[in-house]
Amino acid sequence: MQKLRFILAFLGCKTLRTTMRLLGRNATYLPGKIALKICPTFLRQIAKPKRIIVVTGTNGKTTVSNLLTDALEKHGMSVLNNSYGSNTKEGIACAFLTGISLTGRVEKGVAVLEVDERSAMHIFPYIDAELVIITNLFRDSIMRNAHPEYIAGILSGNLPKRSKLLLNADDLIVCSVAPNNPRSYFGLERMESDVLDCINLINDFQICPKCQTELKYEYRRYHHVGKATCPSCDFKSPNYDYSGRVDYKTKRLAVTAGEDTAEFALPGDSVFNIYNALTAYAGLREIGLTKDEAVKTLTDSVIPDSRYNETDVNGVKIIMHMGKERNALACSRAFEYVASKPGKKELILMMNGLGDAKVWSENISWLYDCDFEFLNDENITRVVATGARALDYITRLRFAGVPAEKLRHSESETEAPKELALETETSVYIFYGTDSLDLGYKVRDAAVIRANEKRAKAQEESAKR
Repeated sequence: MQKLRFILAFLGCKTLRTTMRLLGRNATYLPGKIALKICPTFLRQIAKPKRIIVVTGTNGKTTVSNLLTDALEKHGMSVLNNSYGSNTKEGIACAFLTGISLTGRVEKGVAVLEVDERSAMHIFPYIDAELVIITNLFRDSIMRNAHPEYIAGILSGNLPKRSKLLLNADDLIVCSVAPNNPRSYFGLERMESDVLDCINLINDFQICPKCQTELKYEYRRYHHVGKATCPSCDFKSPNYDYSGRVDYKTKRLAVTAGEDTAEFALPGDSVFNIYNALTAYAGLREIGLTKDEAVKTLTDSVIPDSRYNETDVNGVKIIMHMGKERNALACSRAFEYVASKPGKKELILMMNGLGDAKVWSENISWLYDCDFEFLNDENITRVVATGARALDYITRLRFAGVPAEKLRHSESETEAPKELALETETSVYIFYGTDSLDLGYKVRDAAVIRANEKRAKAQEESAKR
């Protein structure tokens, strides 16, 4: 009976996916959802590539999985991935559908799967992952993810025992996952911007888990990420198997693994993206690529423009920057990054996605874990809050000390660019959430139109004089 249900699910949903693609639909979720409804054991029964690489964690899993996929394809491998689909069980089921012929033949040699960390219990029991990469574990959606140690427990209880783990050694919560699994560690050596004391509102790893003594951090990058030791016992951050050193002047990353040192250009200058590049390199080495092969395949890699992209309009830079909604830490990192950039800046805040105010009970609580204080900066000349949570943003910004004269708000996102000053040599950052990318592009286009209109008006007035 199970076999019959599987065949019906497989053939029916392969047909559904093909039909949806012909109609111009993404078909990255619904076919998988229906397949699992028809056959709950679908993920267990479907044929899979011999090699499966999984990337999970709070932040960075999409970027890292995309970097790995691009690199392996450059290396000549045939890769199955869910880069443009769901990272839950429905999306994983749909991804496997794409890599199997109607006769059941596996058409891809390797799978690189981005997996939602909260969904581990629904996915890992059915896939034999060769390598599991964990980027970091931070507070995320309170309704879903509660606390990073809770998520670490879910991962520990569901990871396949034979899977090798590639872990961020600078995140001690990550290091606690599945202690009996084989593992390697990556991390970034001390950087000029590191500090001794936490300057963030969230600081989730302060006490030694062995003896409950307060930990001593040799340096701290942000929140609980850094290098720590316990003054009372032998607990400490693990040594790196892949040790990264950043040269900001040349915008290059050097990675030492044993006696080998590789060097390549960074795809972005934010700390998150430096970690993403290091993680991808370490992942490629763990998969079996040589130092030179890993460097060659990562050369010219770029961060997906759904995460960050720039448009120059008459001397005004308009920058789309993802600020993961309901994720206080991701937005804190983005805010600090923008505040650190030189020059005058204006911001549009629209991180809460479509419908957020109606369907999420937590929709303002995360704002008070987020470091909006970074936006109280003299070079940030205007902040426009927009969408259903515009006034909640304004309230939080006032608590952060941002002067009222710098603040504007607009209920309509596409009307928000009208509140910008758009002075020449100013950068405009549009912060959008993971479920409002399309709306973010519309806001960017409206900002471009507004900048062009302003320039045309200035030229007209100049001609009259």
